[in-house]
Amino acid sequence: MNTAVPPAPSPSSSRRAHITAITSGKGGVGKTFLSANLAAALARQGERVLVLDADLGLANLDVVLNLFPKITLHDVFTGKNTLEQAIVPAPGGFHVLLAGSGMVEYSRLTPEVRDLLVDVVEKVRPQFDRILLDTGAGISDVVLYTVSLADDVLIVTTPEPTALTDAYATIKVLATTQRRRDLRLLVNQVTRPGDGRTIRGQLQQVVDRYVTPGLEAPVKLEFLGEVATDKTVREAVTRRQLLLEAFPGCPAAQGVVAAATRMVA
Repeated sequence: MNTAVPPAPSPSSSRRAHITAITSGKGGVGKTFLSANLAAALARQGERVLVLDADLGLANLDVVLNLFPKITLHDVFTGKNTLEQAIVPAPGGFHVLLAGSGMVEYSRLTPEVRDLLVDVVEKVRPQFDRILLDTGAGISDVVLYTVSLADDVLIVTTPEPTALTDAYATIKVLATTQRRRDLRLLVNQVTRPGDGRTIRGQLQQVVDRYVTPGLEAPVKLEFLGEVATDKTVREAVTRRQLLLEAFPGCPAAQGVVAAATRMVA
């Protein structure tokens, strides 16, 4: 695994990472776990990937990856350490920028937090091909602002009714407040092949009926894929391992790889 942070490009280089915000209306749908495994799948396709843990108050990306960070975004924000020191290699061939957990001062979108986030994103953008923003769940001002920094948005949901209701609420808010017209959908924990695409169709119908009217353009949900309910996922979580490394051939891992392939396509 490459342990060095990718070097900054030369002044003549115009490379800027494509930024994807991975978000969800509801917690507990597997958003962070999927963010980490999507990063690993993208890295296998040759991309330089950074996952930025943007759940500033309740960060747990370090737990998923079994990392014990000595330096976090909090240290960068306070000037205790440099940004370069905070970016660390993760299992799977990508890099992470971890946030500290339980930081109450980052639970509200103050002008200071807004400026700090923008500064960090702009500084890391030239060093990578793709940045995944693992946001918090819900539609708080911090989450929505973080999403606004991304080029595109991936919404993670499960077939559970409450998760679908909250996914719809997130889609509605992003469409009306950020003028998002193209959103991607990844359905986790499906029990039957094809259920994810059916759910996308159902959500699209509701969006067409209740969100699109009155907008200057329709809101479109792109189906990025589905990830099967798989007992090996729980085992990987318990082990604090990437699914793609612990059980690369399992159905859930295959779903993640397929979704990553569509992301770059």
